Amino acid sequence: MRAAASVSRGAPGAAPGLEAAPRELCARRACSAGVLEAAGRVRGPLLPAAERGSERAPRAAGWSSMRPGGERSVEGGACDGRSELELLKLRAAECIDKAAERLGALSRAIWSQPELAYEEHHAHRVLTHFFEREPPAASWAVQPHYQLPTAFRAEWEPPEAQASSAAPRPLHLGFLCEYDALPGIGHACGHNLIAEVGAAAALGVRGALEGLPRPPPPVKVIVLGTPAEEDGGGKIDLIEAGAFTNLDVVFMAHPSQENAAYLPDMAEHDVTVKYYGKASHSAAYPWEGLNALDAAVLAYNNLSVFRQQMKPTWRVHGIIKNGGVKPNIIPSYSELIYYFRAPSMKELQVLTKKAEDCFRAAALASGCTVEIKSGAHDYYNVLPNKSLWKAYMENGRKLGIEFISEDTMLNGPSGRGGCIPRETEEGAVREAEGKPCKCCVTEEKKGRSTDFGNVTFVVPGIHPYFHIGSNALNHTEQYTEAAGSQEAQFYTLRTAKALAMTALDVIFKPELLERIREDFKLKLQEEQFVNE
Repeated sequence: MRAAASVSRGAPGAAPGLEAAPRELCARRACSAGVLEAAGRVRGPLLPAAERGSERAPRAAGWSSMRPGGERSVEGGACDGRSELELLKLRAAECIDKAAERLGALSRAIWSQPELAYEEHHAHRVLTHFFEREPPAASWAVQPHYQLPTAFRAEWEPPEAQASSAAPRPLHLGFLCEYDALPGIGHACGHNLIAEVGAAAALGVRGALEGLPRPPPPVKVIVLGTPAEEDGGGKIDLIEAGAFTNLDVVFMAHPSQENAAYLPDMAEHDVTVKYYGKASHSAAYPWEGLNALDAAVLAYNNLSVFRQQMKPTWRVHGIIKNGGVKPNIIPSYSELIYYFRAPSMKELQVLTKKAEDCFRAAALASGCTVEIKSGAHDYYNVLPNKSLWKAYMENGRKLGIEFISEDTMLNGPSGRGGCIPRETEEGAVREAEGKPCKCCVTEEKKGRSTDFGNVTFVVPGIHPYFHIGSNALNHTEQYTEAAGSQEAQFYTLRTAKALAMTALDVIFKPELLERIREDFKLKLQEEQFVNE
């Protein structure tokens, strides 16, 4: 299927580097598995058995969804009628397929040795070595300890751009890698696959641009290794250090149960609440004490009662971490940890103020003093960029990706508006396959937060979710297993291809880049929050 706004041969206003019909590029047509069907024909199964029941949309001629290494048959004529931009996209996908073994090994190395936030030394070493050794030698300029001990930055730009000092400022495209794990259950959020997607997409863009017979438009491909997403907010550290200052568009993708070009991840604020009372013997003279555990219990109950007046989209969850040391000693100290989430930073500030009133009321009632300490970083909500995710969906569909609907993405949880009832044909099929309703999956994902949200407040970006061949839920042992499976590789590399293809659209369609920037400005204006 042809891109709706692809640049045609010799078209007025075509982007630099695509003006003429490059016979050389056509001769190099992408014939690897997962890329090109000869005259619309590919032998062998198009999808793994687990997916054939759920993705029934017919594949457009010329784009298959075979696993890397699958059987294929390619004959002449595949370039007929294709625009140069489409051929570049095929080239990008071919390059990702050629690197599939190395990329899979990269992902497995990270998955097999999970590390917690800011301690990802093994994953950091594996990733930096991957780019340092990527052929040809020294093609990527790698800064191994970029602003943080376990962060890195790898850059590539066309050799012609490096040799010319008079060239205009290149377009800076960022591909983000995450690689921290969860305590006790390892890579149960699939960050090994996020790292692989970022690396693969960057390789695809570079490979496509290297295949041009003439210098491409000025562009710099940047891979950022961003540690500590699960705890601490490594991307926020990097934002504060200026790592995103000159980036024009950023790309990453997150493993999930469904394919969604966008999901509205929530803004999140965490607090540690400490109550200080006075110890005393619980039986002999309890009236001399001030019970800090009572304060903690009151605070917990205050918030439980407050839930009746919370908006349906707000989330409050917490624990009592410390409640005393011995029953016959009135606790002089207690501690709670709470997370607050809301759809926007504006709403999060309202929720936080009300919750803090509950904490202070508990101190007043118990006679204790209270200390409320915010976490190091707030996680902002992810700002959507409709122009960017529409381009991603267009490219993904060429690869056979079936996305949940826009209504489900944006409105699913509100009364289950996008829910697929079991009595419908699709609902019955999903139930028979043991899959949750698409809308229920979407609601689950709407309860999470990510430091990528902060990135979308400083640079336009896309953070799609992708199915990995399993119905397991994130942050479970079953998802850890799925993230390390061979089956997940097919879906991961397919997503990387869609990101690389979308990046090429950004490079060669100036009008798309302008719309992306306008969407970004509009969403910032709509947010209108003040970070106090």
